[in-house]
Amino acid sequence: MVDNLEHAKNLLQQEQYTCVMCKEGRVYTSRDRGVKPILEWINQGLDANGFSVADKVVGKGAAFLYVLLGIKELYALVISKPAVEVLEKNNITVTYGRKVDAIKNRTGTGLCPMEQGTKDIDSPEEALLAIRETL
Repeated sequence: MVDNLEHAKNLLQQEQYTCVMCKEGRVYTSRDRGVKPILEWINQGLDANGFSVADKVVGKGAAFLYVLLGIKELYALVISKPAVEVLEKNNITVTYGRKVDAIKNRTGTGLCPMEQGTKDIDSPEEALLAIRETL
């Protein structure tokens, strides 16, 4: 029996994906950056209940989106402290390579727009609206 999280982590690293979701032989992958792939899966109505996820970078916004998808567990290469709090509060098992105070924007000059846009939000539904507005 294949461990779904290990399978997702292996695909993330070996195939240069940005995020991978696995469950019992079903695999969803993306090389898109940011929250774009997670948002697309939500928009498609994908039922990711019980899936295991490996992702390169997870901030608070992405964490809220994963809560909405219904995933079971997540591994992130880099994750923000607020993202860990969101996932743990929603009973999603979290492991990571490195935990940081916050995800920075791509130029390193400030917060990632999704981290900034969701910093004062406590509900996944509100976060989804804020993320869509930010995009």
